[in-house]
Amino acid sequence: MISIHSKTLQDLQFQTVLETIAEYCITDIGTEKTLQIQPIRHKEEVMESLWQTSEYRSSFDNNNALPNHSFENITNELKFLAIEDSFLEASSFKKIHSISENTNALLLFLKKFEDYYPALYRKASSIEITKAISKAIEQVFDKYGEIKDDATPDLLEIRRNMNMVRGKVNQSFGLALSQYNNLGYLDEIRETVVENRRVLAVLAMYRRKVKGSILGSSKTGSIAYIEPEATLRYSRELANLEYEEREEIIKILKQLTDAIRPFLPLLIQYQDFLSDIDVIAAKAKYARKINGLLPNITEERKVYLREAFHPILYLTNKEKGAVTYPQTFEFGQENRIVVISGPNAGGKTISMKTVGLLQLMLQSGMLIPVHERSETCLFDRILTDIGDNQSIENHLSTYSYRLKNMNYFLKKCNDKTLFLIDEFGTGSDPELGGALAEVFLEEFYHREAFGIITTHYANLKMLANELPCATNANMLFDERSLEPMYKLVLGQAGSSFTFEVAQKNGIPYGLINRAKKKIEGGKVRFDKTIASLQKERSKMEKTSQTLKEEESKAREESKRMENINTKIQEKLERYQELYDSNQRLIYIGQKMDDISEKYFNDKNKKDLIGEFLKMVEIENSKRKKITLKEKKIKEKIEKEVIAEVQVKVEEIRKEKKEKKEKAKQEEENKPKVILKVGDRVRMIDGKSIGTIDKIEKNNAIVNYGIFTSKVSLEQLEYIQPK
Repeated sequence: MISIHSKTLQDLQFQTVLETIAEYCITDIGTEKTLQIQPIRHKEEVMESLWQTSEYRSSFDNNNALPNHSFENITNELKFLAIEDSFLEASSFKKIHSISENTNALLLFLKKFEDYYPALYRKASSIEITKAISKAIEQVFDKYGEIKDDATPDLLEIRRNMNMVRGKVNQSFGLALSQYNNLGYLDEIRETVVENRRVLAVLAMYRRKVKGSILGSSKTGSIAYIEPEATLRYSRELANLEYEEREEIIKILKQLTDAIRPFLPLLIQYQDFLSDIDVIAAKAKYARKINGLLPNITEERKVYLREAFHPILYLTNKEKGAVTYPQTFEFGQENRIVVISGPNAGGKTISMKTVGLLQLMLQSGMLIPVHERSETCLFDRILTDIGDNQSIENHLSTYSYRLKNMNYFLKKCNDKTLFLIDEFGTGSDPELGGALAEVFLEEFYHREAFGIITTHYANLKMLANELPCATNANMLFDERSLEPMYKLVLGQAGSSFTFEVAQKNGIPYGLINRAKKKIEGGKVRFDKTIASLQKERSKMEKTSQTLKEEESKAREESKRMENINTKIQEKLERYQELYDSNQRLIYIGQKMDDISEKYFNDKNKKDLIGEFLKMVEIENSKRKKITLKEKKIKEKIEKEVIAEVQVKVEEIRKEKKEKKEKAKQEEENKPKVILKVGDRVRMIDGKSIGTIDKIEKNNAIVNYGIFTSKVSLEQLEYIQPK
C-alpha cells in the first residue's frame, strides 16, 4: 500500500501542479476533486487511473473525440430528492435532464468505442444506461425548459381558458382605449402597463370621467393610470385562472419529482461519473501542455527517466520564452543511491525535485514529461527533506528539525522507499554533521532504499564512491566561465568550485590564498582533482556534442544524396520509357511508310489492309490492359516527362545557340587577314580549299583544281599554309 506524507507533497510543490490542472476543469465539482487529489494507495488503481488519462489524452489526436461531459451542479437537487414529499423547481429538472442526457451519450460512446478506450469503458460499464429520466422530463417540459400546455388535461383546459380571457381583456381594453381617445381624455402615450396589467394613461383633469380602477399616477401627477371598468371583470377572471395554473404546475412538479425520486442513486452516480471524467480530461489537457506521456511501469526495482522535465519549471520558462534543460536519471540495483555534488545554483535541487515530483504525479494518475522509452517502478513511500525547515512554533532550529526528520526516515525507510535529501548534513559543525550524515547514508544503503541526496561534504562523496550500489553525480559547469550547464552526469563527484567562484566574483586573490592556507592541503588537492576531472568531463561533453552534431549532419547529407540519387534514377527510368515509346512510334511510322510505298507501286488494297491489320495486331499484343484510372495516371506522368524533356531540350538549344553566337562573335572580332593572290582560302560555310588566282575589286577568282569560282572576298577565310 502506498503512503505519502503531506510534507513530501509540500516540499515537491505538488499542490502547484494540482492548481494548474484544476484550471482545465469545466465543472465546480471537477475543480474541487482535482484540488483534493492525493497519491493513489493501491497499484491497480494507479495503473487504471494512468490508462484512463492516457486514453483521454490520445482522444485529442484521433477522429473519435469524446462527447461533451459538462453539467450543472445538482447537489442541492439531490438533497431535495432525498426528502420525502418535497418537490423540485422547473429549473432543477432542466439540470437533471442535461446531466442524464450527457451521461447517457458518453456511456453509449464508450460502449461503441470500447476498443479505443478500454480503461474508460471499464469505468463506465458499471453505470446503468437509461432514457427513463429524460423521457419523464420531456413529457412535461419543452426544449426551452417551459412546462408544456398538454402536460396534463387540466393544465391544457386552464391555459385555453386563459387565452380566451386574455382575448376578451384585450378586446374590451381596445374598445375603451378607442372611446376615451376620441373624447380626448388620454395623454399622448395613451396606455401603459402597471402591475402587469394594461391601463389607460388618462389626463388628471378627466380621471373622474373615466370609469374604472385607478392603479397609480405619474410622478408629476398629471397622468392617472386607470384600468377600464369593462376589463376589470375579465382581469379578475384571468387572475383566478393564473392561480389555478400555478396550483396545477405545483401538482405536476410534485408528480414529476415523485417519478424521478427512485433514480436518486443513479443521479448521484451520474454526477460522480461526469465529475471524474472532468478530472481525467483536465489531467489529459495538462499532459498535452507539458508533453506528458505514460512511461513503462515495471515490477523491477529500477527508475529510468530519460529527458525528464520539471513540469512547473517547464511551464514557467515557456511563458517567459526561456529554455528548460531536461535531465536523465537512472537508478537500479547497481546504483540505488545517487549523491549529487557541485556548486550552488547549478541545478542540484531542481534535478532532485524533478525525480520526486514526476514520481508523485505518476502515482496520482498523471502523465509525465519524459521520453517515450522511459520506465519506472512505483514506491510505497517517498520521503523528502528539502529546504530550510526551521520551526519557530515548536522551538526547533533547522538542524534539530532535520534530525527529527531523519529519525522519521529511519522508522519508515525500507526497500520500497524513495528518499530525497537536500544539502545533507548541513546545519551543524561540518566535521560532526558530516560524520552523522555518513552514518545515516550507510543505514539507508543497508536497507536497500532508493534515494538522491545533494551535498558539499567530501566524506559523503567518498562514501558514495566506496559503496558498490551507490554512485556520485555532478552538475556540469563551464570550465572557463564557471556558468552552470544544467546537465546531470552520473559517475563522478562534482567540485564546489569554492575558490574559483570567489575569484570570479571579485574576491581579492590574496584573501583567497590565505583561505587556502587555513585548510588541509589534502582537501584542497582533493577538491582541485575533482574540479580538474569535472573540467575534463565538460570538455568531453562538448566534444561529444560536436561529434553528434557532425554525425547528424553527415546522416542528413547522406539521406539527401540518397534522395537525389533516387530522383535521378526515377528520371532516367522515365526518360528511357519516353525514348522507348518514341522509338516504337518511329518504327510504326517507318512500317507505315513501307506499306504506303508498296501500295503506291502495286495498288493492291487487300495486301494493304492485311499488312495494316497485321501491324495493329502485333502492336496490340504488346499492350497491357489497364483501368481508366491507371491510364489517366500514366498519361499525366507522360505529360510531365514530356514537359520536363522539352524544358531540358530548350535549355540545350539555347546553350548551343549561345555558343554558336559566341563563336561567331569571336570570329568577327578576330583581325581580318588581307587576302592576296596565291593565298589558300575556303568559303566560310564550306569545306573545299582553293587558291586565289586573281582579285577583282571585292571579288576573287578561286582555283579549286578542277574548276574555278568567283566568290566575294567577305565570304572567304584565310587558311594557314601547312
